[in-house]
Amino acid sequence: MRLEGQGADCGIMHTPMDTRRFVKKNVRLLSAYEAKEIPCKVKLDANESPYGFKCSTRAFSKIETNRYPDPEAKDLKKAIAKDLGVKQRKILTGNGSDELIYYLITVFGGPVLFPVPTFSMYGIISRALGEQQIVVPLDKKFDLDMDSIRYAIKTEKPRLVFISSPNNPTGNCFSADRILKVVSAARGIVVIDEAYQPFASHKGFVPLLPDYKNLVIMRTLSKIGLAGLRVGFLLADEEIIHEVNKVRLPFNLNSVSQAVAIDILKERKGLRSRVKAIVSERNRLFREMERMDTVHPYPSEANFILFTVQDPDRIYKGLMKKGVLIKNMNSLIKGCLRVTVGTPGENKEFLSALKNVLRVN
Repeated sequence: MRLEGQGADCGIMHTPMDTRRFVKKNVRLLSAYEAKEIPCKVKLDANESPYGFKCSTRAFSKIETNRYPDPEAKDLKKAIAKDLGVKQRKILTGNGSDELIYYLITVFGGPVLFPVPTFSMYGIISRALGEQQIVVPLDKKFDLDMDSIRYAIKTEKPRLVFISSPNNPTGNCFSADRILKVVSAARGIVVIDEAYQPFASHKGFVPLLPDYKNLVIMRTLSKIGLAGLRVGFLLADEEIIHEVNKVRLPFNLNSVSQAVAIDILKERKGLRSRVKAIVSERNRLFREMERMDTVHPYPSEANFILFTVQDPDRIYKGLMKKGVLIKNMNSLIKGCLRVTVGTPGENKEFLSALKNVLRVN
C-alpha cells in the first residue's frame, strides 16, 4: 500500500544502502563454499558410495508430516548405540558432520588446530565463526608431524584439535600411537573424524572413549550410501554431549532422515557387504593404476585413491572430455588428483579413459 506524499513524489532522494558494512569482517573475507554439479557420465569426485539403498515402506509408515521430528532422535540413537556398543547418552546426532563441526567450534571456540591437507570444513567453519586456526603440515609420508604438533599445542594452546583418520584427501590412517599422543598432550578437546573408518583395516578409536575424557569421535552415514540423508553423529563423554547439545538447533534432524537411517542400520549384513565390495574394488583399482607409467597411487584406507600424474590439469580436463569426473587436487597437493571408488563398471570406464588420456602428449 502506497502512502500519499511519501517517496519520490515528495522529492526525497534515497541513498542506496551498502549492506556489506554491516557484515562481520571475517565473513566479508570468506568465499561461499561451492559444491558444483558438473554433468558427466561417470561421477567419481565426491567420495560418495556408488551404492544407494531402497527403503522399505515401514520406514515411512509412522512418519507424521504435520508433526515435528523427534528432537532427540531417540530411536536413531538406540540403533547407533546397538551397532557400536556405546550408551545412548554418549551420542549426539547432527545434520551431517558439517553441522557437528559447527557446534563443536561454537561451544569450545579456538584456537582450532588441524593438520593439512585435510577436510576443508574445519578451516571454513573456523573462519566463519571468527576463530583462530593453527595449521600443521603433515610429514612426507602424510602422517602426523609430532614435533610440530607438540610445539603448536604447547605454544598456541588450542581448545580444539581435529584429526581426520582415514584422512581426506590423502586416504591414509594416521599412526595410532601418534593420535593417542596428541590426545594425551592436548589441553583441549580432540576430535577424531572417522567418516571413512568403515573402509579401514582397523576398528577405530570408539573402544578408547572411556579412557580419554577429552576425546570425541565423529562419524557419518554419508560415505556408506546415505549421503542424501545428511546424518552424522558424535560419540563422547556425557559432559561434552551435554554442553554441545545446548547449541544444537531444535529438530535439526528431519523425520525422513531419522526413519530411513534406522531402517538401513538394521540391515547390517547388507551394509557390510557393500563396504566389502568397495574395498575390493579400491584394491583392484590401486593395482591397475600402479601398472601405469607416470601414475603413482597412494595406498588408501578410504573409499577413494589419491594419485600423482604428470600435468594433472591436462589429465583432469582430458578425463572430463571423456565424461569421467574426478577431483583435481593439484592446487592443494602438487601433481595430485583424487578418484572415488565406483562400481566395477564405473572403475573400468575410469581406467580406460585414464589410459587413453595418458597416451595423448
